[in-house]
Amino acid sequence: MTRLSGERMLQEHLGTRDRAERFYDRQVLDHLNDRMQAFIARQEWMFVATSDARGACDNTLRAGPAGFVAVLSDRALAWPEYRGNGVLASRGNIVENPHVGLLFVDFTVDRIGLHVNGRAVLTDDAALRARHPGLPVDTVPGRRPEQWVVAEVEEAYIHCAKHIPRLLRARDRTDAIGAKKSDYFGVDSAVA
Repeated sequence: MTRLSGERMLQEHLGTRDRAERFYDRQVLDHLNDRMQAFIARQEWMFVATSDARGACDNTLRAGPAGFVAVLSDRALAWPEYRGNGVLASRGNIVENPHVGLLFVDFTVDRIGLHVNGRAVLTDDAALRARHPGLPVDTVPGRRPEQWVVAEVEEAYIHCAKHIPRLLRARDRTDAIGAKKSDYFGVDSAVA
């Protein structure tokens, strides 16, 4: 795998080149092995990083029931995109620049993460289901994907547990602030 020059420059400057080479050789794959596929199938959320053609970045959370990200093969995975706020920042970025960085983190059981980097395309629900009839169906009544993002895996590697906190699930949390969810941070009320 070709490494970015900035990565190499810093490795040289900070004296980590040999350690980085060992990591690349031992931990970085160009596909999803069986354990990675099983890990993804158990996950209920992931972080998605994209950037537009100019390099302006966006990072967002995608969530669903375990298995909402479908492993299509050892070199491809897909996730549904639903109706949201209408901005379409991630999907718009993918149209301009197909590179995506996915981070799956298990905060509650295994305390480990998985990076998956690759190139993505958008596809319609019906078209993807025709090619992959076993795709998960959303359990929320009436909610259907507007599109799917299909990502071709270019590299996959571990995010070690060293700096991942263990979190406990809060099943029945009540909203402490009581704010309207769409204006949780008080932006609308500050503008008014």
